[in-house]
Amino acid sequence: MIPNPVLFAIGPIAVRWYGILIVAGMALGVFLACREATRQELNAEHYFNVCLISLTVGVLGARMYYVLFNWDYYGADPIRILAFAEGGLAIHGGLIAGSLMFALTGIISRIGGWMSLDLAAPSVALAQAIGRWGNYFNQEAYGYAVSRDQVPWAMFIDGAYRHPTFLYEFIWNMLVFLFLLWFRRRRGLLTGDVFLMYAILYSAGRFVIEIFRTDSLMLGSLRAAQVVSVVAIIASILILWIRHRGREKGGLIVNVR
Repeated sequence: MIPNPVLFAIGPIAVRWYGILIVAGMALGVFLACREATRQELNAEHYFNVCLISLTVGVLGARMYYVLFNWDYYGADPIRILAFAEGGLAIHGGLIAGSLMFALTGIISRIGGWMSLDLAAPSVALAQAIGRWGNYFNQEAYGYAVSRDQVPWAMFIDGAYRHPTFLYEFIWNMLVFLFLLWFRRRRGLLTGDVFLMYAILYSAGRFVIEIFRTDSLMLGSLRAAQVVSVVAIIASILILWIRHRGREKGGLIVNVR
């Protein structure tokens, strides 16, 4: 059964499941992040504003990242860049732009850049998990064709049974979300550890899942998502090592949970 991507329509205006799920994921993520800010005795009202600004920039970043990788199409008709209803968002663009804005607005609001990212990390994983079901309703972000004998859980999409890579990402992101909820309660963490752990875990899962996808954005002969994932993993591990090594040697890092 092929799902209907439209939840309901009012005249020419169609409300799609994709948009509803993306917004629902963001809203739930903001709620959980602000609740955690309150638990840590931070200004939740200020952090709510941080979230709104950062999510807006993140969506724009996701759009621009996608446009850049499809410039042959959008360059020929630039007005289509504004046609968000046609689709075209890339999660890595959103994560890069959104993370930078979370850090910047966290500093400006005196919550702290690393702390702002830590509060957001579990919520981002949860929002990604929920948003992946929008791919299901749109029948996109799927994998290559397989037989049901090889992959019993394969879904019938675009004329064939295929790897449901959006489902793989949903499961992985939910596991990352649950792990981060546990991880951030551990003693002795530096601010920033939760976000860096998110970057490592999400990137590792995305690197593997990308192998099965058929719609990857490409950097020459390489899958862009895999390149970004490798860079994120290496950079995050290196930052973790440097910061914890500095603490062990009596450095200036003092923001310990």
